Amino acid sequence: MAVQISGVCFPNSLPNNCLWQHQHPLNERRSLAASASTHLQSSSTIQIVGGSSSSYIHGTGCSILDSRKVEDDWFDLDKDLHHWIKALRPVQWYPGHIAKTERELKEQLKLMDVVVEVRDARIPMSTSHPQMDLWIGNRKRIIVLNREDMISTPDRNAWAAYFAKQGIRVVFSNGQLGMGSMKLSRLAKSLADDVNVKRRARGLLPRAVRAGIVGYPNVGKSSLINRLLKRRMCPAAPRPGVTRQLRWVKFGKDLELLDSPGIIPMRISDQSAAIKLAICDDIGERSYDVTDIAAILVQMLARIPSIGTKALYHRYRIETDGQSGQIFVHKLALKLFSGDVHQASFRILTDFRKGKFGWFSLERPPRESF
Repeated sequence: MAVQISGVCFPNSLPNNCLWQHQHPLNERRSLAASASTHLQSSSTIQIVGGSSSSYIHGTGCSILDSRKVEDDWFDLDKDLHHWIKALRPVQWYPGHIAKTERELKEQLKLMDVVVEVRDARIPMSTSHPQMDLWIGNRKRIIVLNREDMISTPDRNAWAAYFAKQGIRVVFSNGQLGMGSMKLSRLAKSLADDVNVKRRARGLLPRAVRAGIVGYPNVGKSSLINRLLKRRMCPAAPRPGVTRQLRWVKFGKDLELLDSPGIIPMRISDQSAAIKLAICDDIGERSYDVTDIAAILVQMLARIPSIGTKALYHRYRIETDGQSGQIFVHKLALKLFSGDVHQASFRILTDFRKGKFGWFSLERPPRESF
């Protein structure tokens, strides 16, 4: 059970080296802990007021952070990330097949009744193509946040509320296990009902709804289609650039799906987004220095409110050194890989991608949406 006082979380049984102990005198700690214990026994919800904000703790032991503080934490992290990457080599990746795909896709989108844009739930903003709104125009649109199993419930709720506020239909899915695929199918068909209503009014026979599946590389487009069809019709693998050409597949008599290769801007101007694409393996490995990306990830993990330095120490038994992810990577290299920094960097990225630090998003909705 944890208690939140003055924005600092501490357990009932405090370790001798707890930061909170250094910030409060012994008598004050005992008094506040006793007060918290009394409230815990008499009420399912506790509010302990102190400092600049208040926090609530439910009887389940789950702390709900003040939304304004969470907003500020994420806003500060975004600012820090922008500062950290200034000295790094720009991340750019644009395989030759993407230019051809982009031209073909823009033509095919004109035939679509519904456009399904698949994004990585860990980085929904960074996996949004800057030209997508222009290409889609006034066509009906569904956003699929794939890999929902890789983010936390608070992350999911924050993004669901954000898209609802934008008036955008969103489906959370897990392309590997098929969760969300049937909901997507029903939603796509329902959004395009008026297509056949208009055809009947003109004396034409009904036709299958056409849905284009688009998105960045490696966000799970082909896996999602395979789950919809319940068979492997489209090549899929956990790396970017597997699908190389557009392909139509039929889902029963009522739905036709267009599987497309991942599309990405010719030049990624937002380098914060590019770093996150690299961290999440949504961009080719040759486009970035793995040690730089791992170091940035360490610094991000240390600052994310739900993760922090404890997760890094628990995983590697190495203390973080302030803001220096590079020092952390080199320490890990010496400890586990005989000084091989590349292997250490790859281990950190792989551990994140496999959820060894827990499942969470690297982004929260833009500040103005709160």
